[in-house]
Amino acid sequence: MYQPAIDLAALTAIDTHVHIEVDDHGHTSLPAPLVAAASRYFRTDGPRPAVDSVARYYRERRMAAVVFTVDARTQLAHAPLSSVDIARAAADHADVLIPFGSVDPRTGQAALELANQLVEEEGVRGFKFHPTVQGFDPSDEAYAPLWGLIEKLGVPALFHTGQTGIGAGLPGGYGLRLGLSNPMLLDAVAADFPDLQIVMAHPSVPWQDEALSVASHKPNTWIDLSGWSPKYFPPQLVRYANSMLAHRVLFATDYPLLTPDRWLRDVAGTAIKAEVLPGILKDNAARLLGLSGDQEEDLRADDDQL
Repeated sequence: MYQPAIDLAALTAIDTHVHIEVDDHGHTSLPAPLVAAASRYFRTDGPRPAVDSVARYYRERRMAAVVFTVDARTQLAHAPLSSVDIARAAADHADVLIPFGSVDPRTGQAALELANQLVEEEGVRGFKFHPTVQGFDPSDEAYAPLWGLIEKLGVPALFHTGQTGIGAGLPGGYGLRLGLSNPMLLDAVAADFPDLQIVMAHPSVPWQDEALSVASHKPNTWIDLSGWSPKYFPPQLVRYANSMLAHRVLFATDYPLLTPDRWLRDVAGTAIKAEVLPGILKDNAARLLGLSGDQEEDLRADDDQL
């Protein structure tokens, strides 16, 4: 069972958004047409490393990484990578890796059972969801039992928001619906489950203002800065990261599609303030993930800052 063995003082950063896209047997997290289309969209044919390689990469940089896959078996008719296997592999690299699980919300009771197993038996520290790729509306009452369970388990839920390169350029976008990743759909989840920590991934283009509205209104919501070079961050996102949301914004890359080396190089040319960067790079994630002591006390302190 995974147990974190992370020395926070030795780390330069915690990357809260790292994809595991292939397992040790060569099975990919997406069907072949989507893998090819994503490579064209992101203009990369770079390697898609498995867990051990990701661990080595981040250890060399004195960083920790939150690692996960996306279970979209229903929408994509494709067997997902195993979150159990990812958690067990991460346990061998507990000094640098933090595993999140993924379950397909459309599998109903099976999703609840797997989510409980992943936390209670495998030690995952959160869950990743991609409403567009998984084909579900997170505000639908049908998924309330899953959000209630994750809230009870005391781990965060990370949701893709905004545009996605998955399916881009394919006929009909491979049937994937962008509107399911509008961050405003998460407002209902945050309202109904106030103790569930919700991370809205990426600059949420074209709905950046919606994401900032939700995050400024609901203190149990966070924003990660993955998937875009910082030089392309919308100006309103930078303003909020420098001010009222400074304690709930997270360094994240979308590795392997964007590297931490490039993210750190490019952030130096932005208007993000030097005094807020330590929180964004490491301290905020440490609180969210319960790595800095009393997570519940830390999150209550966040509420008091609003």
